[in-house]
Amino acid sequence: MKITRQKHAKKHLGFFRNNFGVREPYQILLDGTFCQAALRGRIQLREQLPRYLMGETQLCTTRCVLKELETLGKDLYGAKLIAQKCQVRNCSHFKNAVSGSECLLSMVEDGNPHHYFVASQDQNLSMKVKKRPGVPLMFVIQNTIVLDKPSPKTIGFVKAVEAGQLVSVHEKQSIKQLKEEQGLVTNPEQRRRKKRKKVSGPNPLSCLKKKKKAQDSKPSASEKKRKRKRIRNRSTSKVLSEKENAEG
Repeated sequence: MKITRQKHAKKHLGFFRNNFGVREPYQILLDGTFCQAALRGRIQLREQLPRYLMGETQLCTTRCVLKELETLGKDLYGAKLIAQKCQVRNCSHFKNAVSGSECLLSMVEDGNPHHYFVASQDQNLSMKVKKRPGVPLMFVIQNTIVLDKPSPKTIGFVKAVEAGQLVSVHEKQSIKQLKEEQGLVTNPEQRRRKKRKKVSGPNPLSCLKKKKKAQDSKPSASEKKRKRKRIRNRSTSKVLSEKENAEG
């Protein structure tokens, strides 16, 4: 029974890996219901999850889930302890916390770009997760962890991508990365740097000022006439002196 479970898990993981880019370490978002089921079934999550998925895992939760477990009191104290040992992922509900199910659903929006798994016993949450393509779903049944098969919505999305009708988030990210590597698309930070490096051209007003100075430096017509008169006077005085010398 254990071998068949692992075979199914391997098959489902391969599907999500090939079509949605899911990779190790597998980030598994836990809610309070899953932590409570693991506690009742005496499941050691940190040991059994990596063995079941045959890869490195990261147990994660959100502040909203922790806050919800605190408000529920002593009955879920053990589940709260399990959740507190998980890595806390930032959600968008900083000021006003929401229910754990609503928070986890918001974490897998926009095509689940962080490749989260959702682990929950909440049937309403599970139904909503199944309507979002590319989100692996996990739950506990008969004291064993199970990775659910891809939902019909997920399979339909993959078929649409293969038919060329849609582009998956994983393909969009890989296309963007290839364009950046080939220099076809520049990052906004690089654009800002290039704008800063641009040297502005010469100020047209400064050019006009330089022209005026050049014009001012040229000798005027009256100064030219004065120079000519001085040259003539010098030449006549030279001639007179030569005559006087000859007569003498």
